Amino acid sequence: MIRRAVTSLFSIAILLCIQASAQTVDEVIKKNIDAHGGVQKLKAVKSIKASGKIIQQGIEIPITLQQKRATMVRMDATFQGKSMVQAYDGETGWKIDPFQGSSDPEKVAGDGLKDLQEQSDIDGALVDYKAKGHTVELLGKEDVEGTPAYKLKLTLKNGDVRNIYIDADNYIELKVTSKRKTPGGEIDVDQYLGNYKPVNGLLFAFSIESKVKGQTVSQIVLDKIELDTAIEDSIFKMPAKPAEKPKTEEKKPPVHE
Repeated sequence: MIRRAVTSLFSIAILLCIQASAQTVDEVIKKNIDAHGGVQKLKAVKSIKASGKIIQQGIEIPITLQQKRATMVRMDATFQGKSMVQAYDGETGWKIDPFQGSSDPEKVAGDGLKDLQEQSDIDGALVDYKAKGHTVELLGKEDVEGTPAYKLKLTLKNGDVRNIYIDADNYIELKVTSKRKTPGGEIDVDQYLGNYKPVNGLLFAFSIESKVKGQTVSQIVLDKIELDTAIEDSIFKMPAKPAEKPKTEEKKPPVHE
């Protein structure tokens, strides 16, 4: 009888710990969303247009990022007079990359498609994460360059994992870590978010620095973010490949008999 009572109390204690942990996770997420302006303001945004540059190995590449509800995204970059595009229209991911030998639009699959689908979430993965099929765990606290932060393990519906570090004082994201596949194998990428500025009552990071093994590999610096600008759905659609020109038959010289 006593053993059964002790076992029951132990089970209740475990259940309460699990519930407390879940409440703590949701509390941190709510405070993070509130720090950005609140869920109502976030969900009221119909489109986002950002412009700036990517800095890589000392080279600056102008970029434009456009997002539109529900799940559309497009990124344009210009380098050496050539235009690169990556886009997702809610169903199809595609790209134009003249540096890979072709200026024709091509479908994107695999990890590239998963990245576009993730970027197309205009609210961010933490908003309504359960309804989206994601899971989030609170792994405790860690220091991020001297700043105490909550460490959240976000497992996306597709199985990819992101570790999100949220400032324990103001509840904004400080760092996001992920694993990326490269020709040389899988690597850990750390993205440091900073230079937060308000735009129409919402808080956005205007700087994202990517590091591998502590070394900076690229940096995104935004100059401007606009909300609810008119963006046509058509820009997210994959354009048709230009029709091939019919081959003209070579004219043969007349034969004189």
